[in-house]
Amino acid sequence: MIERVVDTREYVSVLRGIAEEGKVVSLRIAGSSMSPFLAHDRDYIYFTKPDRELKRGDMVFYQRLNGQYVMHRIWKKKEGAYYIVGDAQTEIEGPVRREQIFALIIKVKRKGKILQPGSFWWEFFEHIWIRLVPVRRPLTALYSVFYRLRQIVL
Repeated sequence: MIERVVDTREYVSVLRGIAEEGKVVSLRIAGSSMSPFLAHDRDYIYFTKPDRELKRGDMVFYQRLNGQYVMHRIWKKKEGAYYIVGDAQTEIEGPVRREQIFALIIKVKRKGKILQPGSFWWEFFEHIWIRLVPVRRPLTALYSVFYRLRQIVL
């Protein structure tokens, strides 16, 4: 198998163009900002041009002013601008203009299974986890303790 190295900005730029045509595009996750919902180099997102009004909890793909492409979740919309955060983050980014958002994530492949709106984990992260931004650090630390204890017991 031939392996090719491609510049991320160029690659995502091509995918962006395909999504803006209304087609669904898939991309493997790189980075850990959407953990615990999505894992680096394991999970995939499927995205396309938004066909509806964007709302709190939606996962969107946008381009920062410095040119970097990012996929995070909408925390809130205020005065026509969006404030966005990754599932592993507590720092809110914004304002992000609507023109910077070029795609809506419509489903994911998580741990080999397709999840989309209506599935338990999709709904949990979209409606509950997004509201827990201020307490994410202690919740994650508590989860880590229980996970380690479980490993010891088993």
